[in-house]
Amino acid sequence: MTGPVWRAAYGAVAGAMLLAATPAGASDVTYHSSGAFEGQNLPFTEAVEVDGLVFLSGQIGVKPGTLELVEGGIAAEARQTMDNIGATLEAADLTFADIVKCTVMLADMADWPAFNAVYVEYFDAPYPARSAFGASGLALGGHVEVECIAARP
Repeated sequence: MTGPVWRAAYGAVAGAMLLAATPAGASDVTYHSSGAFEGQNLPFTEAVEVDGLVFLSGQIGVKPGTLELVEGGIAAEARQTMDNIGATLEAADLTFADIVKCTVMLADMADWPAFNAVYVEYFDAPYPARSAFGASGLALGGHVEVECIAARP
């Protein structure tokens, strides 16, 4: 097939694949905000819920209502990051017990033990699935960023 016939056939197949891959009710999207970033004009939503899964945007250790990192290094930033996640969870009527997956980004992997010491204070076993990696250039020069996925009970 060539030209318009190929494009029409391709479009029909692609459209059918998209419809087949879209779960029922996926158009029901809910946005959650703790209010901590109102007026900051940032291009993201704190959390987006689809089909009972709540996807939390990455959080860093900023003081609520500001774009200023807390002072005190990795431990202080880790604690504030987790507190910021907690505020977003609360806005969605969820808790840390509802988190099923976390992704941790560290500016320096040598900070892993200090981050982990704070992280485990927020969860009880069994812990959520988790991955971590070293990253350079985290927002605002932060030491840590954490994004999570929660499942509505």
